Amino acid sequence: MRAFSYLVVVVFVFPMALLSAAEFPPVSELPISPELPDALVMFDGSRVTTNEQWEQRRRPELKALFQHYMYGYLPPKSAVRASLTAENDDLFDGKATWKIFTLHYGPEGTPPLELLLILPKGQKGVPPVFVGINFCGNHSVLTDPKVPLETSWYYGNCPGCKDNVASEESRGGQADRWNAEMIIDRGYALATFYYGDVDPDKRENDFTDGVHPHFFKPGQSEPGKHDWGAVAAWAYGAHRVIDFLEENQSVDTKRLALVGHSRLGKATLFAGALDERIKVVIPHQAGCGGTAPNRFNVGESVERINTSFPHWFNDTFPEFNRQVERLPFDQHCLVALCAPRAVLFSNAEEDQWADPNGQFNMLKAADPVYRFLGVDGLRPGAKPELGKLIDSRLGYYIRPGKHTVNADDWKAFLDFADRHLK
Repeated sequence: MRAFSYLVVVVFVFPMALLSAAEFPPVSELPISPELPDALVMFDGSRVTTNEQWEQRRRPELKALFQHYMYGYLPPKSAVRASLTAENDDLFDGKATWKIFTLHYGPEGTPPLELLLILPKGQKGVPPVFVGINFCGNHSVLTDPKVPLETSWYYGNCPGCKDNVASEESRGGQADRWNAEMIIDRGYALATFYYGDVDPDKRENDFTDGVHPHFFKPGQSEPGKHDWGAVAAWAYGAHRVIDFLEENQSVDTKRLALVGHSRLGKATLFAGALDERIKVVIPHQAGCGGTAPNRFNVGESVERINTSFPHWFNDTFPEFNRQVERLPFDQHCLVALCAPRAVLFSNAEEDQWADPNGQFNMLKAADPVYRFLGVDGLRPGAKPELGKLIDSRLGYYIRPGKHTVNADDWKAFLDFADRHLK
């Protein structure tokens, strides 16, 4: 594991007590800081000393900073209109039922989102719920032939993909990654949606499809420098799903966990940072642009991710490619925005591209905010051991293996949720 000397923190000093988003300086005018910014020091250099300052000033400021310089600004909340389009009452030998809801949101013409909701049967009261963003369509989560095939653009790395179109060969292709029966057996519901329903994950994404063009301002034909990218759009989709679940009342949204893998883990952490309804945040192997530090990276760098996936973030973030030291935050500040809620970083030993050690250090750097707010954060003295879950409010898990999701991961997710939801 790398030395922890870089956890020394610095402050950014600007003359104004609290800058508005419109007054944030251009990247070239941000101070250079090779060390981690202190999450409890505001943009003007003053230190947070009360909970009210954190809630009323620093939290809103950090939310604005992340959106302005990295992810892009989310549009306002939009009403959700839902209809039940398919269901089966006999899943897993009668232990569960599934339903497909078509969710419409946003301005007229915004592509709908298809939500798969899997509910345990015979349980007293409404169950807690995992909300998950999936890579390969709802039909890939279950082998049930009654689940409709995905009809929108299809992720090219999915099993059974032919020319970016879903096929019968792709049905159940990620069932071993979602482990829905295990989730049901542990007393949880699962609500999952395909990320391509919200925004197609195309490298050449010009934001002419998906949700983005439907939120353009009058006369606008392309995103501005600070408009939302794909990661923010996937997070926005998760927020709208939670809106629906609150209205539907078939699950306990007071006990809700959000989970996503890799790029969808980035969206998960960003969504959790902005939405306090998400009580447990599980960004799995999220790496650069998510759970790994932007400074001192091992594996993928800010420049590499912006070059390979230019549509994931806003058009300001690439300005930091070769000057990440100008970022007025690092990813520990995104974790701090989740405080005092529970966050689990989960990793694999061979997935060094996602920088597992750096992720653990982000939890350590976020811990002071949790303790400032009067709750435990990362368990003192905790060290990441293979296959052993650290289930403190800031949790960590690393297993042998590579960049994927498996049953061992889900056991850790469920154990962590039991600790912090039940």
